[in-house]
Order: sequence, then C-alpha cells, then structure tokens
Amino acid sequence: MEITGLVPLVGENYALKLKHSMQDLLNEIPKESPDFSRFMNAFYELMQAKVDPPFEVIWVYAAIGFRGLNSEKGDALDRILAAKGLFQLLSACSASVGASKSIALLVPVVYVVHEVLVELFGRELRLKREKKAMREVNSLVDTVLGYSSVCCSKISEEESDSVGLNLILPFTDLASVWVDKNSGFESLLPLVSHDVCGWLFSRESHVDYLAGAVIVEAFFLKLCLCFHLATSRDVLEMNLKSWAVGSMSGFQNIYFLEILMRAALETTLPLILILKPEDEILLRKVLFDAVLLVEYPFLYLNTKHIKSLTLTRLIITQEAVEYFRGHGDQNRAVTYSKAFSASRLPLQITKWVTSQNGLEEKDGRANGSSPRALINWLLSLENRGIRVFEDDILKSHAKLGLDFSQAEQPAGNLEGKVADDDLFYVDNVGEEANTGEDDKQNKLISDAFVAAAQTMKLSENGNRKRKGKSSEKKIKFVKYDLHLKSDQVKASTSATNDSSSGESEVEDPVSDTDA
Repeated sequence: MEITGLVPLVGENYALKLKHSMQDLLNEIPKESPDFSRFMNAFYELMQAKVDPPFEVIWVYAAIGFRGLNSEKGDALDRILAAKGLFQLLSACSASVGASKSIALLVPVVYVVHEVLVELFGRELRLKREKKAMREVNSLVDTVLGYSSVCCSKISEEESDSVGLNLILPFTDLASVWVDKNSGFESLLPLVSHDVCGWLFSRESHVDYLAGAVIVEAFFLKLCLCFHLATSRDVLEMNLKSWAVGSMSGFQNIYFLEILMRAALETTLPLILILKPEDEILLRKVLFDAVLLVEYPFLYLNTKHIKSLTLTRLIITQEAVEYFRGHGDQNRAVTYSKAFSASRLPLQITKWVTSQNGLEEKDGRANGSSPRALINWLLSLENRGIRVFEDDILKSHAKLGLDFSQAEQPAGNLEGKVADDDLFYVDNVGEEANTGEDDKQNKLISDAFVAAAQTMKLSENGNRKRKGKSSEKKIKFVKYDLHLKSDQVKASTSATNDSSSGESEVEDPVSDTDA
C-alpha cells in the first residue's frame, strides 16, 4: 500500500511510510537488475518531513544518490574522489541531525577508503594518478577525523540517552543497501574484528556504538598511512604517540575508546591488508602507550559506562603486560602494570564490585591492585556465582591472560617488581632492567606525552572545547623521566578540529613533490 504525498508525514503516517518504503526497497535488492531510482522521491520526502530524520532514511537516500551518480568501476583516483563526494552528500544530509548519527553515517565512506588503500598499498605508486589518489586518501581520512572531532564536541549526555539513536532496522538489512546481501554489515566495517563486531551488534543497535566504530576505523587508517609512508621509525613513533593521545583527548568519546581497547585485545589486529606484519609491534606500542599510560578524565565522568570501560581497561592492561613480556620488553610490561596500579581504576573496580554485590569487607578486597591480582580476584568471584563480567568476550580474555601469566611467570615475578604494597612510584634513577635501548624507549614515551600535553586544550570544567572558548586543563600523564625538558620536544599536533580541512596536523608523508 502506497501512502500518497497528500497524507501528512507525521506520527503513525510517517512510520508506515518508512516501513513500506524500506520493505519495497529490500524486495528490490535481490533482483538481477535492481532499479533504486524509483525510491528516490519517497526517501527524499521522508528526509524532508523531519528536522532530525531517522538514521535509516539518510542512509538509504545517500546510497541511492551515490549509486545513481557513481559506478563501482574506475581506478583508485576515481573511486576516492567518489568517496569524497559521498562524504559531502552525507554531511550535507545530516547537517541538522544529532552528532553521533552524523559520524555513524560515514560507515560507507570509510569502507570505500579502505578498499582504495588496499589497492594502492599493493603498488609502487609510480604513476601520477596513483600518487594523487594517495594524497586524496590522506586528505579524506584527515577530513573524516576532523569532522568526527567537531561532532564529538557536540555530543551531550542527553543525546546519548535518546531513544532516537536506536536503529529501527537490523544491521543486516541496512548493509544490503551498500554491499551484497550475503556479506552482512560486518563487511562494511573491515577494520573491526569479528568479535568486536559481534559485541557491537549486541549493543541494542545503538548509533553511538556505530559512530565509535567509524572513528576507530579512521584512527587506524591514519596510523597505517603514516606507517606506510614514513621514513624515520624513531621520529614516527614519537609523533604518532603524541597524535594518538591528543586525538583521544580531543574526541573524549567513550564509545570510541572502548571499541579501540577491544580491538587491541585481538591476537592479530584487523589491519592485515593495510599494515606490514613487521609494523604491528610498533603499532601496538603506540596504541598501548596512548591508552594505558594516560589517565583521561572523561573516562571517569561517564557513570553509566564506567563498569564496562574500567573492566576493559583492566583486561587490556594485563594482555599488554603479557604481550611485551613475550617480546622481551620487560621494562614496558612493568611500566603498564605500575601505571594501572597508580591510577584510580583499581579502587573504582573494587568499590563497584563490592557495592553492587553486597560483599563483606574481607571478600570485597583484592589481594593487591595490580592487573593480575584484580583479575584473579574477579574470576574467583565469578567461580562463586557472582556475575562480574557482562559479556563472555572479556571474561574469556581475562581467563586466557591469567592462565598464560601463571604458566609463564617465573619466581621473582613481575608482580614483585610492581611493589608488594601496590604503591606506584617514579624512579628517576631507572628500573634495574632499564638500560641501554630501554632508556631510549622510555624517553620516547615521555617525550610523546609531554608534547601531547602541550597541545591539548580542554575547558576548565571538564566539558569539551566550544567555539571561542579555550582554556587549559591538566591531564595526568604517567612517565618515568623526571629530567626531561619540554623544549627538547617538537610537538606533533592532534587531529584537526576543522571539518572543512583536508590537511593533516600529523606530519604528512605524502607531498606534492611526489607527483
């Protein structure tokens, strides 16, 4: 039944129009030669009828318009220019909608960028069109990051709690508008692992989580671009750490942070097609240092999500400790464990578990505040039937990390190095194992965070930066070189906040001289 334009598109009439239009569209998709053009007017009317139309309406309208103007064929430059056009279309259509929705709608843009990068990374970039395509990719990734940063500054707690951010249709149906129906929505998120996608889809189809995934993908794309095109590894590592810390502090997005942490838990990062295998260890250093050695104030301001965030941070810390112990970097492993023990997280976790489960004082205290001690305590509570972990993925990682630690931990172990009293301290003389290359690595970490601290601007009351208002706010950086002079550091700036700019504030390895 077709609802004519004579019927006002409000209330139940709007819902019926959307339902029937979507069903007709989904019925068209399996056809050998589907014709989407006939749906253009229907979805245009649905979009114009509301100031803040549903996610699905803009999603489908943009897909139909994009399909009508662009072909999947063409070289890398043609496709990346088409992706830039798609970004402009989506950003124009979402100008009046919520900030999270605006970011989440960029899923197909990032998808196309990834496809183009896979193609370009397999070439030597000798042709001018290939070099230009790479510059366009870099520009578009920067634009997506800058746009996301601006949108994140507008996200309010009220918006995050809005029922309007819940998707009406399943992820699978939405994906079929852009990709083959058998591929599923997971194929539209190529830089998010299978486990993380499964966890995302269990989050009640909330747009906030989808927006977080988009930012994570753009974040990964930028890092991989810099890895692929940089020359000096030492300078690259310092710059990327500074950029990563600045970006995370600029986004202040808990969904992005949690998805990023969960992605880092994977045995192999989902970047195999755009990252050289030999670069993964360095990338993990950048990720783990940026996530684990900095206390981000916004993490503690989100009481609704603090449980999930703190437990994820706990598990990723233990996995990072074990990962670098396995790679012979004992100093970094000790650093991560100490940083965790010195933070507010152990007390936060202990208080939450004790208060939520009515535990007596003797049962509500872990034997220490190191990651391993806390995980051991939480799993012992789980064995007694007390529900601590809300999803099996985190619980599985907790068990595996603890089993590995107990199997490999020698006498005079890591926990003893952290301190029997679980007290964090800064040793300006240096750890007993911290000599030679480790000293240099420690200094790089400190340099990067001091640089990031100098570039970050946060408002005094903990809110995000608003137009025309900028003031300093202290952020706690855990570092070990007390003799570092700030003038020794050349700060690498955080992701741009100008949505109209395609320029990267991280040193751009791709320049016009390559043309």
